[in-house]
Amino acid sequence: MLTVLSVPECPTAAILEERLAEVLRDFPGIAVQRVVVTEQAQAEEWGMHGSPTLLVNGVDPMAPPDTVPSVSCRVCPGEDHDTCPVPTTAQIRTAIEKGHA
Repeated sequence: MLTVLSVPECPTAAILEERLAEVLRDFPGIAVQRVVVTEQAQAEEWGMHGSPTLLVNGVDPMAPPDTVPSVSCRVCPGEDHDTCPVPTTAQIRTAIEKGHA
């Protein structure tokens, strides 16, 4: 099961959705739940580490160690150790393959 968590009007949620759709072409039948998070308590309950967050079977595989849940913008490791607001398609694919969504 995949879950996309985002804050209202997140400017990068659409990018995550596009990349996820591209990857899911190779994984037919995987369900995707979408949740809009507006409060810190929700972020903690869901394990959202910035918006947008992709959970694979309830786990955020892109969250850096010791990152606390928050209602904030997402920062993730980029391909060249830069930061990016959204995981790459390769990162999404690897997370799904490892998580057996």
